[in-house]
Parts: sequence; structure tokens; C-alpha cells
Amino acid sequence: MLTVTGLWFDHERTPVGLDHTPVFGWQLEGNCRNIRQTQYRLQVALTADFAALLYDETCETGNSTAVHAAGLTLQSLQKYYARVQVWADTAAGPQQTLWSEPAVFITALLDPAAEWKAEFVSAESPETCRKSSAGTMVRAAFTVKPGLRAAYACTTALGLYNVYLNGQKVSTDEMTPGWTSYNRRLLYQTYEVTAMLHPGLNMAGAMLGAGWYKGVMGLTRSRNNYGDTTAFAMQLTLVYADGTRETVNTGPAWQGTKAPVIFSEIYHGEAYDAALELPHWAECETPENTPAGRWHAVHTVPYPAAKLAAQAAGKVCVQQRIPAQRVFTAPDGSTVVDFGQNMAGRVEITVQGTAGQAAELRCFEELDADGNPYLANLRKARTTMQYTFARSQTVTWQPQFTYMGFRYALVVQWPGKPEPANFTACVLHSAMQPAGEFTCSEPLVNQLNHNILWGLKSNFLDVPTDCPQRDERLGWTGDAQIFCETACWLADTWTFYSKWLKDLAVDQLPDGGVANVVPNIEETHTEANWLMKNCPYGASGWGDAATVIPWVLYQMYGDDTILRSQYPSMKRWVDFMRANTQNGLFDFKMQLGDWVALDAEPGSYFGATPTALTSQAYYALSAQLLALAAEVLGNRQDAELYAGVHRQAAQDFAANFFTLDGAMTAQTQTAHILALRFGLTPQKWKQKTIQRLLELLEQQNGHLVTGFLGTPYFCAALSQNGCWQQAYDLMLKKDYPGWLYQVLQGATTVWEHWDGRRPDGTMWSAGMNSFNHYAYGAVGAWLYGECAGIGQQPGTAGFCAARLAPRPGGGLRWAQAWHQTPFGRYALQWQVDDGKITVTAAIPPNAAAKICLEPGAKLLETDGLTFAEQNGCPTAQVGSGQYRVSYTMEQ
Repeated sequence: MLTVTGLWFDHERTPVGLDHTPVFGWQLEGNCRNIRQTQYRLQVALTADFAALLYDETCETGNSTAVHAAGLTLQSLQKYYARVQVWADTAAGPQQTLWSEPAVFITALLDPAAEWKAEFVSAESPETCRKSSAGTMVRAAFTVKPGLRAAYACTTALGLYNVYLNGQKVSTDEMTPGWTSYNRRLLYQTYEVTAMLHPGLNMAGAMLGAGWYKGVMGLTRSRNNYGDTTAFAMQLTLVYADGTRETVNTGPAWQGTKAPVIFSEIYHGEAYDAALELPHWAECETPENTPAGRWHAVHTVPYPAAKLAAQAAGKVCVQQRIPAQRVFTAPDGSTVVDFGQNMAGRVEITVQGTAGQAAELRCFEELDADGNPYLANLRKARTTMQYTFARSQTVTWQPQFTYMGFRYALVVQWPGKPEPANFTACVLHSAMQPAGEFTCSEPLVNQLNHNILWGLKSNFLDVPTDCPQRDERLGWTGDAQIFCETACWLADTWTFYSKWLKDLAVDQLPDGGVANVVPNIEETHTEANWLMKNCPYGASGWGDAATVIPWVLYQMYGDDTILRSQYPSMKRWVDFMRANTQNGLFDFKMQLGDWVALDAEPGSYFGATPTALTSQAYYALSAQLLALAAEVLGNRQDAELYAGVHRQAAQDFAANFFTLDGAMTAQTQTAHILALRFGLTPQKWKQKTIQRLLELLEQQNGHLVTGFLGTPYFCAALSQNGCWQQAYDLMLKKDYPGWLYQVLQGATTVWEHWDGRRPDGTMWSAGMNSFNHYAYGAVGAWLYGECAGIGQQPGTAGFCAARLAPRPGGGLRWAQAWHQTPFGRYALQWQVDDGKITVTAAIPPNAAAKICLEPGAKLLETDGLTFAEQNGCPTAQVGSGQYRVSYTMEQ
């Protein structure tokens, strides 16, 4: 039986707060092969019974993943129901589904510039706000008339906030409104709060913290980077049964007071003084929660409504709870809590104490060679959380407006004896559905894949940060660019990256240059840091996030809306590179190049590959991707223009970085990797370039010495040029430097440096030694796309036409992976057993694939498929369904 298994909007199941008509998509499920949609009927209504339709369209098309409901007109703050019915051809004949279960989305304000009326209110004192990182609370009472049908709260803040109605926290979201380029773009959240209100008097309240907005942040450790006063805004819309609407807005009538959060910052942690608590403060006024002199008038803070943007999904919340594994005494006498996993989040404590006593922890990542807490790599970050008791009681508490990167917690103060049951780690990251899993016969590789996933979890907290623990935690564009494909294999990152790319665009410099960190918190004081002073923006490999990430999202999801949204930014970046080309080469200020490569001079962060080479390689790549994007969008003029820019950049690369006899002028691994991976090697010299890369690898006894720009592509540059054995050998290296070395050192995330901790237990320089830094985890894409073999056919996107090409090797007995695509789940497994290789594959409905076996495969079992030689490989074209084939290799 054919069914519709899900309906989504902008790649989210139940978004709340859409400010535009979403893109629709759905997946099919059936028990036969070759399912191909031929027609759909899509309906949108205001009620779940679909009695009064707003939209009813039948289309003869196979499109099920990026459907635009042309002509559908939406209203602000309205709940909508949608359903779809599908007709399909299948191997069992034509089939028709029943209607899908109704799916829901809720709109935000469609035109905040005109519709937003709420003012931003602050309880901070103008005399102290510039230096204070203490929390505040604001509140106001309001009346709800009988007959309430629906209520929607649109809320945001300058700073971080938690909002309450009648004493109840409105949502499980944390760290709202997130981190954006606040002065150019501020997100607000929309909540359906009908059930939290009642006729008569109600109370709204919010607690605020400094957060990214005004706390100490950035490499320059400046404060008040966006403003010096936290403020909260809420526009609560009440919809009554008779159709009338009224709003409750923040304004001068609200009251404010100090919060029990006496200090809170991103880097330094949080301190909470229970003596300042007001029980039931966000409920209607009582003598208990309204002591004389405590509440005072608020003042308003101006903010232009036109810069507000809705956030419908992808918000940060507690995604996992991990109990402490052990509490132990370190050799130096300190008490340490071990959670067994490096992560980003907070520690929830349950503790008993008396008035004036405190429970205090300091979060950190690693133990030193002696088994003591290693704190030096935190740099200036204090990463401390402290709770002070107001009276004798047992409390369960965690911070509200900060997060830490940690596996361990140092117990600084504790009433009584700490036990494992007192501590639970609360893992924080943006909401993302799992999108894939890879496993194989080598447990160390499985642990590596685990580490890569946890690097993503730890650093995808509203922005793609470099690391979650030290006094940095910035949205480095280079890290995001090289990891984005791997991220898409692991998790549904469409919403996450789409949000961040909008900030990249608004932070783009007037000349089109892209900031090295987004949000660009350092833009007004780059002189205070040597790196930002010499390389304030425009670094190739970093700025190319503007072109690479939108293209990767289009490739992985098959939805061109990301290209339409980001195309102006993509074009401005390539035009910036064109404008800064001299003598045929892109050249702008100091370039970072193959950052922290192991072939760097001692004491240098800059790899041996010339930055002129890496810059030109990325210039050519970005021009090529822009031309491809223009082609997808139907912009033929731009497609031709930038295809020409790409050809010229590639010619200039060859002219400058290849000698007349075909040798590369830079004899580094990264130079050869980029030349091969980006298609910049002239065909007549390609084999020579491949051979020289193998020689450079052999000179290092099969080890890599690459940095940020070369490492992600090394295995792919080998395997995609027929060097499978060397690719597997490189992946499976167990000694330093190699991915499995970190695993054998006990890593649970990916490190910033290959030798972050050396075999003797000593550490790399503490100035830059994160143990949770996902960049080198970019090799994860190779595990899924090359080792397991799940890929796409050239010229396609969104996995509508996959290329399933398993390539057993490396001594692995088996490998398997699945990946959740817009069409559904692809799965591929290969297994080697006494010379017989068995491949099993699953292709989701409405998609197709080519199964491409190894060159020289001698078929034993075909499962009814017809194989023919294509490019030297036995290949079968298949539709949806499950398949099993086996073969041996010709001797």
C-alpha cells in the first residue's frame, strides 16, 4: 500500500513562526519497487477538517521535495493545516494514496516593519549597565476577555531571555533569541500560548541576561559589542471567537527588578544568588512577589522593527541529558566529575545546603599527563557556575544564560560530599533531526564517526562555532565551509545554515568581502588582535563560505530557494575576488591559507603551501559554483560570465603553479590535493600530479601534514583518482598524525590539532588547543560518500538520482551507512566474506539510482537487475526498492 509518511514546510515538520509562504515537501512509503509519483493534490485550510479550503491544487508532476504553492496567500499569526494526496506508477501498477495526516504550520508577523508595535523594555540602570552582566526581570499584568480562541506571543530581546506566562516558562527553548548580527538583524520567536492563558487577570514576565549582545566576547574580549543595555520585547496577540484581535505589548507600563542571576556571560559562566529570588514573580501580584521597593519602572530602548526577522525552527534547547559517570579525586587533591563525553551545554546539579553556602563548578575538557584538571586551554574563560543558598533546602539548578564546552567539572565548592547522582550534563545545540549513520567492522572508525557527530553537536549552537570551551566560540567561516558537507550527512542542517547564511550576507562588507567570523562581532575593533588586524576579512577558504555552503545545501537538499536567497551574496563575494585580482591572481591583505598545517615552520600557524596558491584555487572554485548557481536559477547571462571567470582563474592557476614540464611549483600535499579536487590540473599533467601526491604522502610514511584547507579533501583526492588503497591507509592510520590517533588517545570529539595531546600526555600550546573543534572532522563526508558509497549522479541534486558505488578496502570486512534525503532514506551496505562481496541497497520511493560495482567485478547474484559496463564498472539502473547483489573480483 502506498502512503504519504510526512509533510513538511521549509524542511521542518511543524514550524511555528513562518514569515513567508513555505516550500512544501513530502515522502512516500510503499512495499513494492519502482515507485514514481505522477500527480499530487495539495490542500491548505484554516481547520483540521479542511471544510473551508484556502488552497487546492492538483499537479501532474513527480516533484515531491520542493513544491511551491503558487497563489497561496497567508495572514500573520494564523495556524494552517495542510495535507497531500499522491498518485504514482509502481512495479505493481498505478497506486493512489489516502490523504496524508494533517500537518500544521503557524505564521509569524509577515510584515514586522508595519505590524510590530511592542517596545523594548529594560530594567537595567543606565549608570551601571555598561559594566554589568547581572540578570534582570520585567513583568506586567494584562486582562484576557472571555471567548479566547487563540493566542500567539512574538518575543525577542537585546540579550538573552526566558519568557513566562502566569509563572510557566513558555517553551523549552534556550539561549533565545540566539546570536545574530543584532544591529542589522534580530530574530524573534513565535509561540502559540492559548492554553497558558485564562479569562481575567494574567501576568507576563521575562528574565534577561547579557549573552552575546553585551557580555565580553570575541578575540579582543570586548564587551557591549552590540549595545550596553539588555531589553525585552513581546507582542502578544489575542484572537477571540468573534474574530476580533487585540495585542498586549511591552511598554513603559511594565515593571522591572534585578534577578537572582547576579552574573552571566558566555565565556565566564553564571552565578545565582537564591536570596534575590521572588517566588512566583511571573504570576499575578501578591505581597510575596511584590515586596515594597523591589519593583521599579522600566525604560524603553529603541530598535527598528524593520530589522526584526522571524525564527520558525532550529532553536537551541536541551537535546540530551547525560548522568555523571564518576566523581573522583585527582592527584592534586581536587574533586572532579566525569561525564564520559566532551560536549557543549551545562551541568544540572541537585544539592542540599544551608543559607550562605555555595555549590560551584568549573567546566573543562581534559586531564593533564598527571591526571589533574587541564585548564590552560580555556585561556581567559572562567567557565564557572555557582549557586548560593538563601536557606536550608535541596535544590535542582542549572544556569540559564550561558553554556560551556566540557567533559569534566572541577568541584570548587560543595556542601557535603558530591556523588555522581548530584550531576547531570544537559547537552545544548540547535534542533536538528539526525540525517545519517555510518558503521563498519573497525570500531576505531566507528568511534571517529561518533567524535565527528559530537563535534557537530557541540559547535552547532545557533551559529557554527570553532569550539565551545575557550574565550572564542566564534562563527569562523572557514571551519563552517569545510565541514558543511559532512554536517549535511550527519544532520538536517537546512534550517541551521539558512539562518547563519543570512547573517553572513548582512555582515558582508560594502566591497563584497566576507567576514572571517559571522556574526562579525570583531568588525569595530580589529586593531586589538593581531590576526584580525592583519586579516580583518576577505580570507579565501573562509569567505568562500558565501558560495560553497549554499551550493552544498542545494546539492544535498535539491531546493533552489537557498540559491535564490543567497545569490546576491554569492555574487558579491566573487566580484570582490575579481576586483582584488592582480596579475591574474586573487590577492587581498593577509591570507590564512592552509591554517595550522603540520608542514608549517616551527612556531608558525601558516602551512607551507603558498597562500597565493590556496587563494587562487578557491577563487576558481567560487567562480565555478556561482556559474552553476546562475545556471540552476535560469540566469544565462551570469552563467556565461562566471563560467568565463572560472576558466580564466583556472588558466591563471595552471600558469602560475605548474612548471612547463607539469610539476607543481609548491611541493606540498595541499597544493596537489586542491589542484586535483578543484579540477585545476591540466589534463595532460593530471597523472603526474596524482603520482607526485602519492610520493609526497610516502615521504611522510603515509601520513598527512595538511592543515585546514588540504585535510578535508585528502582522502577524496586519492580515491576519486583511483588511489583507493592509499585513501584507506590514510584514513586508518593509528599513529600521529592521523584521525585514529586521537581516538586511541581517548578522544570523544575531534581535536583542533593532531597532537593536541601527545603520546607522553603533554599538551600542544595552550593558546590554541581545543579538544572539540570539528574542522578535521570534515573527513566524515568521505566515509559516507566514498567508503560506504552513497553519492549522486552528475548534474543532479537532492538525491533524486543517486550513484551507489561501494568500494570495499582497507581490510574492512564490512561497512554500511544510511542517509535521510528529501525523498526518504537511502541505505547501502557492503560485506566481504571469503572473497565474495555482497552489496545490499535501499532506494526511497520517487527516487532512482545507479548501482556501480567495482571494476573487474564478476557477478554472482543480480536480484533481477541488468548490469552493463559503464566507465569500466558493472552498472545497473534501478528504481526505488531494496536490492541485493553479490560478486567476486577477477584475479
